[in-house]
Amino acid sequence: MFTQWLTSLQAKKYISLGSATLLVVVFLLSRANTAAQLQEGILIAVSVAAGIPILISAVRALTVKAFSIDLLVTIAVAGALIIGEYVESAVVAFLFIFGAYLEVRTLAKTRESLKNLIDMAPKEAEVIRHGESVVVNIDDVEVGDRVVVRVGGQVPIDGTVVKGEGAINEAAVTGEPVAVVKSRGDSVWSGTVAETGYLEVRADRVGEDTTFSQIIELVEEAQDSKAPTQKFLDKFANIYTPAIIVAAIVAWAVTKDVRFALTLLVIACPGALVISTPVSLVAGLGNASKHGALIKGGDALERFAKIDTLVMDKTGTVTEGRPEVNAVVTFNGFTEAEVLAAAGSLEQASEHPLGRMIVASAREAGLDLSATPSEVTVIRGKGIEGRLADRAGTPLHVVVGSARMFADLPSDARQQAAAQEQLGNTVSFVALDGRLAGFIAISDRLRPEVADSIAALRDTGIRTFVMLTGDNRHTANAVAQAVGIDEVYAELMPADKVSAVENLKAGGHTVAMIGDGVNDAPAIATADLGIAMGGGTDVSMESADVVLVGNRFDQLLQARATARATAANMRQNTAIALITVFFLIAGVLFDMVHMGSGMFIHQASVIIVVLNAMRLITFRNASAQRIASHPRAPEPNAQRHVTPAASPVIGSQVQTTVK
Repeated sequence: MFTQWLTSLQAKKYISLGSATLLVVVFLLSRANTAAQLQEGILIAVSVAAGIPILISAVRALTVKAFSIDLLVTIAVAGALIIGEYVESAVVAFLFIFGAYLEVRTLAKTRESLKNLIDMAPKEAEVIRHGESVVVNIDDVEVGDRVVVRVGGQVPIDGTVVKGEGAINEAAVTGEPVAVVKSRGDSVWSGTVAETGYLEVRADRVGEDTTFSQIIELVEEAQDSKAPTQKFLDKFANIYTPAIIVAAIVAWAVTKDVRFALTLLVIACPGALVISTPVSLVAGLGNASKHGALIKGGDALERFAKIDTLVMDKTGTVTEGRPEVNAVVTFNGFTEAEVLAAAGSLEQASEHPLGRMIVASAREAGLDLSATPSEVTVIRGKGIEGRLADRAGTPLHVVVGSARMFADLPSDARQQAAAQEQLGNTVSFVALDGRLAGFIAISDRLRPEVADSIAALRDTGIRTFVMLTGDNRHTANAVAQAVGIDEVYAELMPADKVSAVENLKAGGHTVAMIGDGVNDAPAIATADLGIAMGGGTDVSMESADVVLVGNRFDQLLQARATARATAANMRQNTAIALITVFFLIAGVLFDMVHMGSGMFIHQASVIIVVLNAMRLITFRNASAQRIASHPRAPEPNAQRHVTPAASPVIGSQVQTTVK
């Protein structure tokens, strides 16, 4: 227990402070030319006190067959004590323990965001049960419970507002302090805080399934992972440390100069090099998390910095995923109510955003959706079919989907649907018992920040923007034109999206894929970097390397800028460390650097590396900050020149190049 405390941040702080004080006392005594034996005693005490934690770390590394930098310093301090060089031993031990303290303190500071997240997690919830309001432990809340959120209270679950209205501060999830007004039908997240109003929320996700709990888990996993650069440096230290020990032994054997051998041993310690990557990595991951983007580790962060092509889904990604029914067109004598009621009843078995919108519109129209769907088959990328039983028990076969679900649509139906698609609407045809009953025209609002974010992302080195969608080409083109996407592949199945990503990779592109649905998960997993919208499905978030918890493109812009800044910071720190070691070793060989001064310069490089990494904690992309504060919806009738591509990536689909 005591040895564990000796390597803690608190112990390193006290030892550093005490050692610095004693060294000042020795300096004052030496200036007065008094108490030589007392000076030696103090220096030995400093060497031992500061050296013991270093020795413990070295032994721990050796037990797992690792040669750490602490081993070099331990040998150097012990050797200096043996030959009576007490000043060198004390100064070396103090500077190393002080550098270790600064490193641990910085890492601890950058991890405070995780501790704050855990402390902020809701512990209790007010739930309405049997008509009464009761307070229960957060672990006792069940899916479907109606949870009350009052002014100043935390939202304890992920859910949908079913009653009331209020302003919710979502800073804990999205990183943005501006409260968002929530009312019936809106989604709220665990960990957010009600600033005004009163809400009753249906619990959709509870416990470990909530967004807030997943944030904590992902941050923990990310901070424990290592970047490729860090893995390389760990291997480098394991080879470099024994090599330097051998070199020092050879130097002693050749020169018979113990001081020279010990000086070479200490000065060659690449301490700054070993911490150059982890300190930058933790600071960068913490910054991304603070601003609403969870990057799953150093490997993902380095890949994020290298992306040159961004591929995206449309519905729920470029658009808000909250479509609205604009029109219901009927055929063969069916009424609008019959078409909407049948489609709404069947779509209750679907999780697709368009399906949920049809259900919501049918309910708002007061239609009867009591018929329970059975024998339901969801055909991804096309639609859904199943049976509904009417009040007499007669089964009704219902098909809802795109034109690809129907073998022979009448020409007038295709023409009317095409006219709706030209307006940017998505059309879902409805057939009842084999007869075309009509179609439902649905439109989805563009995310207001997408166009500006795409323009700003180009400045970060992403050269190509591609949209892959199962929607029709007319709607896809209209969306692409409005937000500035370069290439469009429409009417795709999930497998087609995977093929498109694979073809882009084969063409030499470094590809990131962003989406929110189950049908996006295979393409997300195929891309060099997978990105998921935080409001999407569990499978898409699990497949992704980056999760945008606030569902906003400005968070993608901030995360991309942070990844690039972190990668650059790691390169800077590595260069600082390598240059310092090179010049110090050269200084020792030419008798220009000695143990005390060399160790001082060495530890100064450690401090510089740490301070350089700390800049990432407060890094903020100016464009992301501006877009988050003032998102601007793209012009609905923005005109851009659209030309068909000569050779589509997927031969059976449509590719459009938007300039």
